[in-house]
Amino acid sequence: MSAFEIITGFLPHLFYSQFFVTPKYPFEDLTGKTVIVTGANTGLGKEAARHFVRLNAEKVIIACRTVEKGEAAKNDIERSTGRTGVIEVWKLDLQDYDNVKAFAKKAEGLKRLDIVIENAGINTSKFVKAGGNESTITVNVTSTFLLALLLLPKLQQSGKVNAVTPTLTILPEKSAPSVFETLNDEKTARMDQRYATSKLLEVFACREIARQHPIDQLGVTINFVNPGWCHSELAREIDSAVFRAITRVFCRTTEVGSRTLVNAGLSGKETHGKYLSDDTITPCAPLVEGKGGAELQSKIWRELVGQLEGIQPGITKVLEV
Repeated sequence: MSAFEIITGFLPHLFYSQFFVTPKYPFEDLTGKTVIVTGANTGLGKEAARHFVRLNAEKVIIACRTVEKGEAAKNDIERSTGRTGVIEVWKLDLQDYDNVKAFAKKAEGLKRLDIVIENAGINTSKFVKAGGNESTITVNVTSTFLLALLLLPKLQQSGKVNAVTPTLTILPEKSAPSVFETLNDEKTARMDQRYATSKLLEVFACREIARQHPIDQLGVTINFVNPGWCHSELAREIDSAVFRAITRVFCRTTEVGSRTLVNAGLSGKETHGKYLSDDTITPCAPLVEGKGGAELQSKIWRELVGQLEGIQPGITKVLEV
């Protein structure tokens, strides 16, 4: 994005969204339904879990790497909502593929699964390898879609049994012959852009799954959401008085930002494969929807499928049911 595009396009939209748009407060009744929220021990995930409990969900699973922090979040949500016996805390370490598989295996035993909010992610300036990739790509992309595909059969089963359409909601560096190989080259890695890059890969993957598998075939709505600029722990590595002052002025509260996750999880079939911003279906960036975007999207998905099949052979067959 050029400086001109930032000044004339992105910044005015950001300013308008942050100061003049407030995501709607969720009211839908979720009686009898089961929800999983990843990264729900803090920030947007925790506030989204609080909303789901408030909306009468029968079971809300807080998925997080540190169980003790998850239990603290559970206690806080129970105190604020007055509902107990609803939340379960399950360990989920997205840097460990075996743990992701174990989490999904445990989810197979659920009575039903209606909504999955894949909120967990990292934003780091440190180049560290995990699971064969740079850790941001492992957590934000590879493990996120590994979990999505592993949970998909349970979502599909629940949809058929309960006659509903479950929802799965997922939150530029120069490309070489292999996008993932490029991202795993520490010498050329631009870690200041890595979080944004990982989110772009998520967008491409979600769109390609939806393109290849329409809602009537898949039976599950897959969408992706932009919560806006919110107070969270994602930027905890940035220790700057100027940055803190800017966030105090511009950022949405964590609760307000979490509404976008909840609303995306409650949305209908019309959002399948769509980008939701301010609770509205919104066009993606020109890099995604413009010239060459479709080819890049297909390429990235093929590479990601190769990674996922290497971790769990046959995993993508669940998309063909």
